[in-house]
Amino acid sequence: MTDGTVVGTAHHDPSDEAGGESATLSGQAKGVPSWRHRFATVGPYALLGLGALLAAVSAQAVMNVGEQYIAAVLTVAALALQVWWSADGRRRTVHGPAPQLYYLLRWALGFALSWCNPIFAIYALTGYYDADLLLPRHLVRPALLATAITMAGSNAGGLPPAEGMHWLAFIALLTLHSGLALGFHHIAVKESEHAAALRSANDRLARALQENAGLHAQLLLQAREAGVADERRRLAAEIHDTLAQGLTGIVAQLRAASDTIDPAATHDHIERASDLARHSLQEARRSVQNLSPGQLEHDPLPTALKKIAAAWAEQTAVRAELTVTGTVEPLHHEIEATLLRIAQEALTNVARHAGAQRTGVTLSYMDDEVSLDIRDDGRGFDPRSLPPRDSTGGFGLGGMRARVERVAGTIDIESEPGLGTALSVRVPLVSHE
Repeated sequence: MTDGTVVGTAHHDPSDEAGGESATLSGQAKGVPSWRHRFATVGPYALLGLGALLAAVSAQAVMNVGEQYIAAVLTVAALALQVWWSADGRRRTVHGPAPQLYYLLRWALGFALSWCNPIFAIYALTGYYDADLLLPRHLVRPALLATAITMAGSNAGGLPPAEGMHWLAFIALLTLHSGLALGFHHIAVKESEHAAALRSANDRLARALQENAGLHAQLLLQAREAGVADERRRLAAEIHDTLAQGLTGIVAQLRAASDTIDPAATHDHIERASDLARHSLQEARRSVQNLSPGQLEHDPLPTALKKIAAAWAEQTAVRAELTVTGTVEPLHHEIEATLLRIAQEALTNVARHAGAQRTGVTLSYMDDEVSLDIRDDGRGFDPRSLPPRDSTGGFGLGGMRARVERVAGTIDIESEPGLGTALSVRVPLVSHE
């Protein structure tokens, strides 16, 4: 041992396959020498020395002169084996031949010493301790059984057993030693496998957390991009609902002013065009600031719809009536803004395309939803002949459908050529609170 580094042993995970890795036998296992590795370095020296001391004390009573000389030679050989292993074991691998040879020679020396004097089983005891450190997995159990033979023979009074009772004692002790050694080894293997499973699970969890962090960052980026796209669509729709409709009304008033020769009527149309221009500018500013429509600032939804219908009727000379059913209650501002904008867009479409003489607007408050129905007696159309909704997002029927979908609502259109058009919107009843 040099500077606290254990030489000659290394931890072998019992869960590893016999021919797999090349873990070094430096006792610096996993970076920190443990008490087990330190004992694996100095333990054989200490046990050999203790066994030799006790054997010398009991030599006269247990061994004859020849056995004493043999034990002395074997003790020196065992010491030389330990010195060789400690000096050269740092460069060996768990599955190389050197650790197996070292274990086999040490066991043979321990067995021979215990044959001379049973007290030397103290030295052979090391075989229980480091079999899994020195041998591949498939050799650990045979090594433990071999050590159990030495220990049972020593406990039974020495090898070979002298008579029948000694043989019975040897067999009983061998069964006890084998059962304890294999049982503890099985427990150690299961604990090692459990620890390996926990490490694997922790590694998978760490990888999953790392992947989740990447997915979280990706989702945040996608959410930001979706928010930007949604805000662009909102602004486009709001500008269409305010500037486009306002400009349409301005064009209509200016055209009416140019077609009349009555100065008073001309002045009246120009004043209406000016009012529409101011109103459109105000609505454009509100849209940019993400404010609710100006009509909803001071009036509830039914009143705002009534004013819109009246103003539209005055501009287009088409009769418009508003009907409200159910119990009126304040709605969430997004719901009210959606219904108001859809009503404006639907009336604009009637003025542009329907050629209607009468239009009816019905706002119905029900238990869990609000419906807005707009019907006209115009020329109608075939809904199946409408062009498919494209990704550029036109702001006619497609724009109304997009608005309704953003608040989890539905929109239905019924129309036939010559029989007018009915548009029905249903949205969840979400109160202002």
